[in-house]
Amino acid sequence: MTSSDFPSSAPLLAIVGRPNVGKSALFNRLTSANRALVEDLPGTTRDRIYGAFDWNGKQVRVVDTGGLGDGQGDPFGPAIRRGVEHALSEAQAVLFVVDAAAGPTAADYEIAEMLRRANQPVLLVANKTDTRAGQQNLLELYALGLGEPFAVSAIHGKGIGDLMDAILGLVEGAEIPEPGAERIRVAIIGRPNVGKSSLTNAILGQDRVVVSDVPGTTRDPIDTPFEFEGHSMVLIDTAGIRRKGKIERGVERHSVQRAEQAADRADVVLLIIDQTEPLTAQDTHIAGYALEHGKGIILVVNKWDLAEDRSQRQQFAEQIDAQYQFMAWAPIQFTSAVTGEGIRDLLELVVHVAEVRQQRVPTSELNRAVHRAMAEHGPPTVRNQKLKVLYVTQAAVSPPTFVFFVNNPATVHFSYERFLENRIRAAFGFEGTTVRLVFRGRAEHQIGVPA
Repeated sequence: MTSSDFPSSAPLLAIVGRPNVGKSALFNRLTSANRALVEDLPGTTRDRIYGAFDWNGKQVRVVDTGGLGDGQGDPFGPAIRRGVEHALSEAQAVLFVVDAAAGPTAADYEIAEMLRRANQPVLLVANKTDTRAGQQNLLELYALGLGEPFAVSAIHGKGIGDLMDAILGLVEGAEIPEPGAERIRVAIIGRPNVGKSSLTNAILGQDRVVVSDVPGTTRDPIDTPFEFEGHSMVLIDTAGIRRKGKIERGVERHSVQRAEQAADRADVVLLIIDQTEPLTAQDTHIAGYALEHGKGIILVVNKWDLAEDRSQRQQFAEQIDAQYQFMAWAPIQFTSAVTGEGIRDLLELVVHVAEVRQQRVPTSELNRAVHRAMAEHGPPTVRNQKLKVLYVTQAAVSPPTFVFFVNNPATVHFSYERFLENRIRAAFGFEGTTVRLVFRGRAEHQIGVPA
């Protein structure tokens, strides 16, 4: 079960603290996931990351936040502080994480005072107590005035069970619900600084993620559940994907890996194209990644409000079609995160594509369509042999996958495979989703190889 499947009725805990004290490591330990980036660098987490956990038959949600520092010299400092304040405003209790190995610092005292003013239940979590210094400094942490510190090691799991017990003593967890309908998972991907986070905030109607003109602001994939016209969705904002040669080691490298993982677990991928910048090979590379992983794909032209000539929409769409001939089936949607233009149409298109991905074609209709197409346009001769299709069946959905049992798979020319795919799309309306064709030999058909 993923964090977005947990009910909003479950209490929410905000994890706060200064940078590099292990907040994200604690978040990952509690939620049994590696969603939040963990790096031995201050300021790795910038956005709010939501998750949840089960304990003793109850469910509790948690939100990881950016590190609270003095903000000097950090262009993201004010935005991070606003994000922490928002998390505190919606949370029922707080996990205040401090580095026991370092002992209490001036920043810790400042945060403790802020939490006292917030007047919320607080659990003081002393992380990194697996070290000798961490053990020796435990008594000093009482000076923060927040009661007894809970000694844990987020990395090694020490003390986590006792902490979970204390959490359920502080808040009343929600009952575990019966499994419900799957949410539509939508990943927003693209090059850095094309407006992914702004589009996320426009869709959700709130400042869910930190937005900045500095490329690479978003590092973690951000999962946010929401409802649209009766459809349950999860929006996944991701870090910008750069060319491999442009990727720095460390945090950015992990961010790119997370972005690719986010695309992999999505149902529909929104590839964001900035109309103010020319189409690049990197956009094509990102589209190819989503295509390779069998996703629904929508090409989103963002920042359309900045277009010098808005009447040129058709011409711009034709340029995109020319660039993405290998996936001409992907619809194009023009949006503006600033004005809200096209946002509702985009979400309606997401729902449509998600439904198309679940579509099943009756075997008899599928075979009639394929044989009709082959009668109108026969296959080419390959290796002195022509392709013969014995039988076609749909083996799977998400993406729709069709298995062709043929005389010899080696006779399938790539251009003819594309022809058959296009005819299946035209006959059954598979707009916006990858369609996979699998070709198997006559012997495999005869022995009944599972599709």
